[in-house]
Amino acid sequence: MSEAYVITGGQPLRGEVHVSGATKNSALKLLAGALLAPGTTTVHRIADIKDMRWFGEVLERLGVRVDWEPGVVRVTVPEMLGYEAPYDLVSKMRASTAVLGPLLARMGRAKVALPGGDFLGPRPIDLHLRGLEQMGADIKVVHGFVEASCDRLKGTRITVMSNEYPSVGATETLMLAAVLADGRTVIDNAAREPEIVDLATFLQKMGAKIDGAGTHTIEIEGVDELRPVEYDVMPDRLEAATYLFATATTGGEVTVRDMRPRHLDIVLETLEQAGRTLEIGDDWVRITAEGRPMAVDISTLPYPGFATDLLPMATTMLALADGTSIVTENIYDSRYFHVDELARMGANVRVERHYCVVRGVHELTGAEVRASDVSAGAALVIAGLVARGRTQVADIIHIDRRYENLEGKLSSLGADVQRVGAPVPA
Repeated sequence: MSEAYVITGGQPLRGEVHVSGATKNSALKLLAGALLAPGTTTVHRIADIKDMRWFGEVLERLGVRVDWEPGVVRVTVPEMLGYEAPYDLVSKMRASTAVLGPLLARMGRAKVALPGGDFLGPRPIDLHLRGLEQMGADIKVVHGFVEASCDRLKGTRITVMSNEYPSVGATETLMLAAVLADGRTVIDNAAREPEIVDLATFLQKMGAKIDGAGTHTIEIEGVDELRPVEYDVMPDRLEAATYLFATATTGGEVTVRDMRPRHLDIVLETLEQAGRTLEIGDDWVRITAEGRPMAVDISTLPYPGFATDLLPMATTMLALADGTSIVTENIYDSRYFHVDELARMGANVRVERHYCVVRGVHELTGAEVRASDVSAGAALVIAGLVARGRTQVADIIHIDRRYENLEGKLSSLGADVQRVGAPVPA
């Protein structure tokens, strides 16, 4: 059985907490980019999380040497790489498909298992494959593997859109492929997330020619070779938001440091609308929360909109709000798995297709609940922090996919959170 958190709720959070680097959403793609250049690339501000360890194993299967130090990963990439990312590793995390573009660009060949990861509804990689085909790759899906080959990828114009929204994963895949392609690649309707800009900055430091990252049109002029680099990954905006929502829900006063407030503009606006007081610095935010939050309507959209990954945490805050809130999910089909678990704790939340109605209650009570994915797990931890009595959150392996030592950081703020080896009887 997996590990669990046992939480005794009711204590406001107070103090300071430091945010780790964006390991899950950015650093994994940076290390995929390291495959583009033989030699040793070093990435700093790395959180020791499950996804990074799993991705390290993917790289090792490709012949890469991976060296770990606290906060640092060094990857030494050989002249000749393997080309197969096996199912037993790729099935654990969708980010493993990030090796597809670099392997095609450098080696002209890739065999990558179709991905796994959180179950949030259909998230096919058709856009990744279609874009690579437009660049001249021969793509086949055989026995659960993507088999791709090419002589040299060729620059072209590609539109990246899924369900009317830009695809972050496809944008990253095509960027990683285009930097060594022959000629100019233009990616239209590109994702604008800060992690896309971080990847572009990393690749530029390697010698890539990229313009427009952070806008809807990215232009890339292919080069003949890249060089290994040393790089600091950006702060994890989703981890920073987690501590802000935790404080907004439990009450208290917390300063979140080593973050970029500009990456969370809409989150900060939402917290202020909910009646929370904010002080904002260049790389920190201090949040003060007194009394119940106020009801706020939220609708998820691609960046710079409200991030879908933060919807479960916002729902937990609104479950205790004074009034009724409408929360609308526009990105994924299955983002509401946490709702039934919140209901077990006394929340009044009703799901109707892609939105839910949240009627605030005066308190939540502790219960045994289960994390279904990273964000749902974080939301249930926050619920446990504010609930009366004891809450047990099982399957925290999902939480460990993004957060390093979440229980330690929350405990430093006065929370009563303990990690146990397996769910225990109530």
